[in-house]
Amino acid sequence: MNRRWTARLALAAGTAALLVLLLVAGFSSILLVTVGIVGVTLAAAGTWWMLTHTGPKRLLAAVLTAAAPLVVLALYTAAGLLWVVLLSIALWALAVSAGRAALVEDDAPGMPERSVDPPRRPFLIMNPRSGGGKVERFHLVQKATALGAQVAVLDPNHPQDVAELARQAVRDGADLLGVAGGDGTQALVAGVASEHDLPFVVISAGTRNHFAMDLGLDRQDPATCLEALTDGVELRVDLGRVHTKGPGDRSEERVFVNNASFGVYAAVVQSPAYRDDKAHTILAMLPDLLTHHSGARLRVRSESMHLDGPQAVLISNNPYGRGDSAGLGRRERLDSGRLGVLGLDVGNAAEATELLLRRRQGRGLTVATTREVVIDADLPVIPVGVDGESLMLPTPVRCRLDAGALRVRVPRNRPGVPHVTPPLDWGRVRHLALSMGRVAAGRDAR
Repeated sequence: MNRRWTARLALAAGTAALLVLLLVAGFSSILLVTVGIVGVTLAAAGTWWMLTHTGPKRLLAAVLTAAAPLVVLALYTAAGLLWVVLLSIALWALAVSAGRAALVEDDAPGMPERSVDPPRRPFLIMNPRSGGGKVERFHLVQKATALGAQVAVLDPNHPQDVAELARQAVRDGADLLGVAGGDGTQALVAGVASEHDLPFVVISAGTRNHFAMDLGLDRQDPATCLEALTDGVELRVDLGRVHTKGPGDRSEERVFVNNASFGVYAAVVQSPAYRDDKAHTILAMLPDLLTHHSGARLRVRSESMHLDGPQAVLISNNPYGRGDSAGLGRRERLDSGRLGVLGLDVGNAAEATELLLRRRQGRGLTVATTREVVIDADLPVIPVGVDGESLMLPTPVRCRLDAGALRVRVPRNRPGVPHVTPPLDWGRVRHLALSMGRVAAGRDAR
């Protein structure tokens, strides 16, 4: 289905969602919508109160969060209109999905790639624990060795300096470095590859594989990533770098391929109790962190923004897609030359509710792009999450983008990076559905 017909489907489904309410429920439709909005608002407010309080107040907030939607459903059922609401919601979901799909540019340019010869002495590091044992499950060591790669398998019982392992491989003549492991391990080796201007291979053997996802690699079968050794193409991508002042004013640096996080998330992960009981630790620490009763007070400054006291900050190697302000999805490209900055600053239930309902830039959420950003605090040392690795770094912390710093070798044939879903703009959807139709009709007439 082309974009014109997808836009028409979106308009038709949206119109049908409204007609179902108006024709079946009549004037009661206004009451139905009002009750639904009130229920969602109360549930969102209850969630905020639950996260920012302890003891009896948290229990009451949890009851409100759970009861609000149940009461709404009960009211709909009592009125005999539950099926109407569910049908209208389904149609509206179809309208939103089709509307966003219609706005995706089919001819959006991807990252430039160039053909390359296979490496002569590839060196791969594999973590057998990553992704629940994907290295062994997909026989990655055997398959890589059969392709001529030298493989170093990490020993979980004896931690090794992964970066030094990669540097030694370079000294021994390796002409390609690669990693089968998590994003944190990938970032360490990517930094070494960048230092020596060597190609780098990502094998999607981690748990989330965010970097692999944005490179268009197959996350379900990491063995397919090994095709980069025999039939690969090369991409030039950016690297994020975290700079701090070490002992004696010596500058220290850490590379990130995905993001660096500051504030609430970094503080929770840094807690010694987090790994033993994640849920309990989060619930115990969030109230003080969200209300600034504990933790560092952050200050963020860049060429385009200044934030004072945000609860959380996420600095990403290239910005996340415009349709995902939460920063949990894909990046449109990895060679834009810009860092993405997401700052969260929610002070009360009203702001939390607005953020949850709107999920886009506005009060409580700041979205920006920049080449460099400095995070300072009222404490000399703050927790920082760098590609999932928890660190304690001295302030101020400077994050910058190193454009085109990494040569990434990927298979020529790969699933590809799907188009990032854009934010929904009904004006553009309507224009697309109608104007393209008129253009097509004019061509037929000619």
